[in-house]
Amino acid sequence: MDQDGVWGTGRGGGVDLRADVPHPARMYDYYLGGKDNFPADREAAERALAANPEFRTTARANRAFLQRAVRHVAGQGIDQFLDIGTGIPTAGNTHEIAQLVNPAARVVYVDNDPIVLTHARALMAGMGLGRTAVLQADLRSPAAILAAPEVGELLDLDRPVALVLAAVLHFLPDEDEPALVLKTLIDALAPGSHLILSHGTADFIPDEIRDRVTGVYDRATAPLVGRSRAEVRTLLDGLEVLEPGVVTVPLWRPDADPDEAAHRVSMYGAVARKP
Repeated sequence: MDQDGVWGTGRGGGVDLRADVPHPARMYDYYLGGKDNFPADREAAERALAANPEFRTTARANRAFLQRAVRHVAGQGIDQFLDIGTGIPTAGNTHEIAQLVNPAARVVYVDNDPIVLTHARALMAGMGLGRTAVLQADLRSPAAILAAPEVGELLDLDRPVALVLAAVLHFLPDEDEPALVLKTLIDALAPGSHLILSHGTADFIPDEIRDRVTGVYDRATAPLVGRSRAEVRTLLDGLEVLEPGVVTVPLWRPDADPDEAAHRVSMYGAVARKP
């Protein structure tokens, strides 16, 4: 364990940031107005924005959904969070929201980008609130995530956990079996655990725009697979989906009246409970 109650991997040696290849986490950071990205990320993000200017609005709406969902789940007494595909740290991260509700909340962040690991550990060092871990691992290897020492040391999987998969499953093509990945994770969690899920969709954009956007991500480190509302709902089979169900992220229990375009934002969100 690092100082101030922050856990890190401490493994790996040299870090290859692959700065010349666009990475979705760094592109997402750019959409949110962050500075933890490279020229290749910014160029790819601008191509995606040229195809669909609402990408930036969607990213911000997704961040707001995550915060509302974490606040709700923490308010239900969940004090353990496994956040996979966390991306570059920015204001209002899972641990900040959860620990506002319960300062003792524990959070394990997982991402496969070494720059995320570097920045997340730097951000959280010295906070001293609760206990937080950062693990470099890949969502496509869920069993390895569950077996990681950081998870076993910080989370008690015999008690309810909130699994956070915010804007990450759409980077797993069908051949990576996202439903099986999700099932493996859910099966390891105790009854009463919650899933916070958001997922990109092309339901509201023309095929031409969809193809231009996915073409950008095909040249990045991960493809982008928008799924329909029905496909996203299928991912939640076996879980109790909380009201209002699978909706575009601005419509999930908004803090204020959503604007007129909220129902067409290209990201679905849902919160579900394991019975």
